[in-house]
Amino acid sequence: MAKSVNKESTKDTKEIAETKVTTRSSRASRASKKSATAQTVEAPEPVEAVEAAEEIEIISQVEESAEADDTETAESTKKTRKTTRGKSTKKRGTKKKTSEPRKERKERIFALDIGTRSVIGIVAEKEANGLKIVATERQEHKTRAMLDGQIHDVPQVAEIIDNVKKALVKRTGPLKSAAVAAAGRALYTMTADADMEINGIITPEQERALDFAGVQAAQAKLAASKTIDDPTKYYCVGYSTIKYDLDGTQLKTLVGQRGRIANATVIATFLPRQVIDSMHSALQATKLDMRALTLEPIAAINVLIPPTMRHLNLVLVDVGAGTSDVAITKNGSVIAYGMVPQAGDEVTEAISQRFLLDFNVAEQLKRDAAHGKDVHFTDILGAEYDLSAKDVLDPVLPNIKNLADAIAKQIMELNGSDQPQAVIMVGGGSLTPHLADYVGEILGLAPGRVAVRHPEKIDGINEIPDELKLPDAVTPLGILKVAALTSLHFLKIFVNNDEYSLFNFRELTVSDALLNAGIQLKKMNGRPGLGVMLTVNGENKFIPGTMGTMAQLNLDGRPATLDTVVKEDSHIEIIQGKDGTQPEVTINDVLEIPPSYTVYINGEERHIDAQFTINGQPAEPGQLLKDGDIITSKDTRLLGEVLNSLNMPPMGRKIKYTLNGKESQFTVSPTILLNDNPATLSTEVHEKDYIEYIESEEPKLGNVLNVSELDATLVIYYEGQEHKIPSATVSLEVNGHPASTGTIIEDGAEVRYMKSLRATTTISDALLAVGFQPPAASSRKTFTILVNNQPVNFTDPIKNGDTLEVIISDIESHHSSAAGNGEKDASTAVEAPAKPQLDSNGMPVSPTEGSFTAPPMTEAAKRDQERLADKINSIPGLSAALSSSRNSTKSPFLDD
Repeated sequence: MAKSVNKESTKDTKEIAETKVTTRSSRASRASKKSATAQTVEAPEPVEAVEAAEEIEIISQVEESAEADDTETAESTKKTRKTTRGKSTKKRGTKKKTSEPRKERKERIFALDIGTRSVIGIVAEKEANGLKIVATERQEHKTRAMLDGQIHDVPQVAEIIDNVKKALVKRTGPLKSAAVAAAGRALYTMTADADMEINGIITPEQERALDFAGVQAAQAKLAASKTIDDPTKYYCVGYSTIKYDLDGTQLKTLVGQRGRIANATVIATFLPRQVIDSMHSALQATKLDMRALTLEPIAAINVLIPPTMRHLNLVLVDVGAGTSDVAITKNGSVIAYGMVPQAGDEVTEAISQRFLLDFNVAEQLKRDAAHGKDVHFTDILGAEYDLSAKDVLDPVLPNIKNLADAIAKQIMELNGSDQPQAVIMVGGGSLTPHLADYVGEILGLAPGRVAVRHPEKIDGINEIPDELKLPDAVTPLGILKVAALTSLHFLKIFVNNDEYSLFNFRELTVSDALLNAGIQLKKMNGRPGLGVMLTVNGENKFIPGTMGTMAQLNLDGRPATLDTVVKEDSHIEIIQGKDGTQPEVTINDVLEIPPSYTVYINGEERHIDAQFTINGQPAEPGQLLKDGDIITSKDTRLLGEVLNSLNMPPMGRKIKYTLNGKESQFTVSPTILLNDNPATLSTEVHEKDYIEYIESEEPKLGNVLNVSELDATLVIYYEGQEHKIPSATVSLEVNGHPASTGTIIEDGAEVRYMKSLRATTTISDALLAVGFQPPAASSRKTFTILVNNQPVNFTDPIKNGDTLEVIISDIESHHSSAAGNGEKDASTAVEAPAKPQLDSNGMPVSPTEGSFTAPPMTEAAKRDQERLADKINSIPGLSAALSSSRNSTKSPFLDD
């Protein structure tokens, strides 16, 4: 059974399947009896209509019917009053006769088909044996205010609706609401199941509740399918129950059955909110409420394919002006709905383009040609034409075939590529010439299996006026029938000032409103505050944040819950919950702090507290912790821990320095005594213990580099005093200055430590170290260098303990002394090897060619020679003295 959506909100509902209508007007009474008799004899009430009336509650439109009936019964009421007064006067003394009951006000339904090309309105009254049509009106749009079933110009459409309404009101009285149908453009269908636990006999209300649970399941499935961007912007415009199951057995209906688990499979159809909202706006502009809403193919299928025929694989195609809506039945239910965004306007547009005509003129031309009439028209250029129907239609046959192809393709897609048994075509567009033939040809159906149906007789509608026995009247008649059989309607509510419409299929609550609005209340609740994850002595510990507050619900300004019932125009306000906060955690919250104790350090009383570190840094009790902190605690009982807590480095003071440009470190180890005894750093300390911490002397360069004084210096005697001179094998510098092993090293010092390839310290090294100052060159003085009273050269070695002596004399006395000692020197010359000749820098002169061949100098010897020359030049006056001596007869370094 196809169902729809009802928009008329009311409080009074009652079953009217067996209601008998009486009247105080004799004429109306006779007509009613005659009609009832005819119905009884000729056409008994259909089983489906009776079942529907039993299953579905009908909303009584008392107020609307009262106003509508005032005009009709005014005259008969006056006559009745006169008659009653007369009889009362004559029979005053007799027994009072029971007064005749007043005429029951009939429920009136206004069905409105807002099509792309025209608007059709039908007003009917509910009677005991069905619906009685009391008035109908049809008007066409003056402009193309609607395209493809969608309202594009709300004011223009509202104007046509208002014209239809006014025409009907003159004949029926006031109309306050209308049942409408939407075209299937941008249609989405979803099939879903719903289960329900049953106790006792299943009632129609339970079956209906199960259907609506399936609709909600389809809505949730659509939201989860990611097919559409925002599910809240889509309305369910109708649904059909495909099948019922009770404890695994498939049934046609559940009413009256017993079982445990009932299941309904529902196919629901959804349209964009924009389609519904534009229709709602057009109705509101004419002061009409939306009583009921359905889908055009649902409306049409209820007219032409009753439930008893739905076991056949039939296709209903409602070809309008803008869209062609498709519905398919099979196995006892409607299995699919679809839409083709092409219809009769495609052919009208082709004629307009072919003959250069106004669209409305082309529409009339199409209709005349469809009826085989010859046509006469003038195009926009003023040219006049007289054409036969064939001349008009032949040029647009490809367009008609394209429309048929699109319809056939949609049918095959919805039917699972299976060929249907028959196709029923309705709607104004179905009258397009050759369209039905083309659809049958493409589907491969036998001739006669595609037919255009006219609504001659409809179950539940007593009599159809001649003006409605046309294909385009099937949809408005279907709207009328659906609105009469269903009690499902929209309930308008507001969520945070945004308007939403709910299916009023049961007592709705705040929870239903939030579901319809796509709001998940849990996302509106305050989030829990971030927790704090700590590592305490190697173990993870989590301290959670405070919980966020729950979202607050207000209904019409008062606190509400999810189960609070909502009504028409209810205003729901959701107040966002507040997020929780991150906890403030201190060391005291995660650690148990032991008491302090007393020790004596170098005679001073000190209190030792337990030691805490946060991420390796010392911390204090009560210090705040952050997420990810690593907390380590120590009881401070070991000697090393006690010293460390007092900022006394247990391993000693560290001196950082650079050695030949590289960073290095030297530890000055202290002397530590515990109760006057040496102790290790792992020794446990107790209350009142005495600790002595004796720091070592300032570090010296020799200790730092592990270089002994013997390695770095020589002890010689010069001018009767002991001198320590640097060894030539080791060179020490601190901060750019010459240094010895005893030089104090401070933190950050720059140390250079070099070893020479030379094996000994030379005379020149010694002279430089003792600060020898030679006489000036102009002083006519010369000098002789003696080591242990023996003359030596600058490059001769000097050893530890040697006596260095420099004898300065006048150049003349030096010569005479040399002559007087000629014999001795001669003998000495024989025994001693000749001194080498020196150059201007005091360096030996290479022997002349032919004397002897000296061995080649190594790279190390060359570097030492250069260094010796640098040292000679560094002694003030030495280079000048040597140059002056070279100009004399004898070199001061050579014997006469």
